[in-house]
Amino acid sequence: MQVKKTWKQVDGVLLLDKPIGLTSNDALQKARRLFSAAKGGHTGTLDPLATGLLPLCFGEATKFSADLLDADKTYEAEIKLGVTTDSGDAEGKVIATAAVNVSAGDISRVLPCFTGAILQVPPMHSALKLNGRPLYELARKGIEVERQPRAVKIYSIDTLNFSGDCLTLRVACSKGTYIRVLAADIGQALGCGAHLSALRRTVVGDLDLVNAVTLAQLEALAESERAGRLQSVDALLNSLPVVTVEGEAAERFRHGNPVELPEGLAGKIRVYADSRLIGVGEPGSDGRLWPKRLVQLAV
Repeated sequence: MQVKKTWKQVDGVLLLDKPIGLTSNDALQKARRLFSAAKGGHTGTLDPLATGLLPLCFGEATKFSADLLDADKTYEAEIKLGVTTDSGDAEGKVIATAAVNVSAGDISRVLPCFTGAILQVPPMHSALKLNGRPLYELARKGIEVERQPRAVKIYSIDTLNFSGDCLTLRVACSKGTYIRVLAADIGQALGCGAHLSALRRTVVGDLDLVNAVTLAQLEALAESERAGRLQSVDALLNSLPVVTVEGEAAERFRHGNPVELPEGLAGKIRVYADSRLIGVGEPGSDGRLWPKRLVQLAV
């Protein structure tokens, strides 16, 4: 007889090294079951063909999952030169091939053209919606529609390896950057075409892959030991300034009331009492710090 799963309150952030082939939601649900976490969410999708850093939130940390959607990211991208696909990645249909007569000097000349503020045309094989339908549904039917270019920022592109028709780059970029579009555009600039053959995300905001754990590593641990691989609830908020409140002020904030705002602070602010996160606040028009998201952590 199958034992019914017992879910429990688990609060924290898991830095998962997502394997290839899983959707972000599949990875989340597998991790959630390993922790028996009653509530979980991810901080933005990573394509099934991509691997690497996928921050997952459990319990009270889910209140801050959207804070990473706007975060900058870093990827290691493997690009296959000389082969162009309709999707811009290895899943797509090959639509053109060309000889690869590219030197390291050619790459050094081309890459700076793609740094800084650039415009990208979103691919048809994407989750962007037109009249409520994802573009990839239209693409699968052979339908192509006009897409408006979007502004993104590429902070840096570094060559990690170049051999024959294989080029590996490290790309630091803003949110909304399509690395497969970047790969295709670089191939076009080199005159041979290209597609993204592999992608690994290494950094999201202040979070780094070096601190991540795989599903296999989690499975090898006893459930009681897995909690030790969780980051604290405020791991997603490291870039925010901190305010500490005590006594009556702490109680006021916990109950949704404003507290005094220290001079010189603006934007979202982490608020702590007794060295524990109690929420995130923002300055109000009255010059006080108002609660925006409160957390209830077990003592």
